[in-house]
Amino acid sequence: MSTYRNPVYPEVFADPFVLRHEGVYYAYGTAPGGADGRQIPVLRSTDLVDWQALGHALAPAAGMGAAQGYHFWAPEVASHDGRFYMYYSSGNAPEGTDQKLRVAVAEHPAGPFVDAGKILVPGQPFSIDAHPFRDDEGQWWLFYCVDFLEPAHDERIGTGIVVDRLLDMTTLAGQPRVVVRPHQDWHVFRKDRPMYGSVYDWHTVEGAALLYHDGHYWCFYSGGAWEKENYGVSYVVAKHAEGPYRRPEGGHEALLMRTPASGELLGPGHNSFTVSPDGSETWIVYHAWDPARTARRMCIDRVDWVDGKPVTRGPTWTEQPAPKI
Repeated sequence: MSTYRNPVYPEVFADPFVLRHEGVYYAYGTAPGGADGRQIPVLRSTDLVDWQALGHALAPAAGMGAAQGYHFWAPEVASHDGRFYMYYSSGNAPEGTDQKLRVAVAEHPAGPFVDAGKILVPGQPFSIDAHPFRDDEGQWWLFYCVDFLEPAHDERIGTGIVVDRLLDMTTLAGQPRVVVRPHQDWHVFRKDRPMYGSVYDWHTVEGAALLYHDGHYWCFYSGGAWEKENYGVSYVVAKHAEGPYRRPEGGHEALLMRTPASGELLGPGHNSFTVSPDGSETWIVYHAWDPARTARRMCIDRVDWVDGKPVTRGPTWTEQPAPKI
């Protein structure tokens, strides 16, 4: 039996998203741009374990290069009617606090993706982590993150996830609904954080990733501070992609994945999902820090369903059975 060991790619590769197309896996992530000015590294694999770098996939809009201080975050790609749509955020303020969601289009999953020249959520000062998802009826939705500056019930001030319907692959309906906002202590991003002209105890849930299982939509999210040990993966559940989403019991900690007590991999999160080459297994693709915090690197682990709930052994750092071929 073949095996693998995390991380499966040695270079910086945060927020990994994997698209499977015609039996080939393409991975996109947050990492430095290329010498040619292109952004968003893209990798290729046939088994989810051995990855080949293909360069950088995104041709940014004019005047939006790294030389002008722009950040490019958390790309995800959807395939529709023979074309490929990359959703990503970009901005040039400190810490990327002016990030805006954009979309770029390509004829091949490796790119080049050409920016479509539009902001998807123009009314928001900050929007990140777009996740395109097609429901079981064929409707496309876009899950993404915005900031909330008022508490509501037990929901905290900070970054949360909303969902809106895609009228076409580059246009939103403009009717976002809340999926999940931060609501637990482990969702804390930073205490006393200066934001929007005030100071807040900032909490974060981000990085939506959907699975449809047993007639329900499972929205997985990453909560906490991306650079710290409290970062982990949990979920909410709904009967329709648009919601409403309910919180499961036990949410006082990350339900699917969190930093292990041994500290071999730190802050696992911002994941996507894919299937094994033979189609029989679900795999989570995520990033995690090494103990020295030198970089966030791409990792994979199998997800199983036990008593109707998702479980994984991850994050793993020892030899594991590889995805089934």
